[in-house]
Amino acid sequence: MLRPKIPTNPTPAGHLTPPVLAEPTTLVPSVQVPPPAPVAPAPSRPTVQLTPGTALALVGGGTAVVLVVGAVLVSLLLAVAITGASVAVCALVIHSLVHADAKRR
Repeated sequence: MLRPKIPTNPTPAGHLTPPVLAEPTTLVPSVQVPPPAPVAPAPSRPTVQLTPGTALALVGGGTAVVLVVGAVLVSLLLAVAITGASVAVCALVIHSLVHADAKRR
């Protein structure tokens, strides 16, 4: 029914550039330059210095994160507990309605 088209040219047909011919050049000796003196490499990362202000900021930020995450987790737990209690109350009401209806008959 549906047949895939197979390419007739298996090699890619892109833009081809002709090879560049290199002409031989003559080497002219130059004056020898002494190698530069080795320079100490700069540190890849700057050093982190903790001052009392930054340490206090880090402690305050960490405390804030812990408090926010704790509040979110407690609220989620409370939501699950309230949902479970409401489902239990609904189950008791439905159960009592079913049994009250069965006693009347």
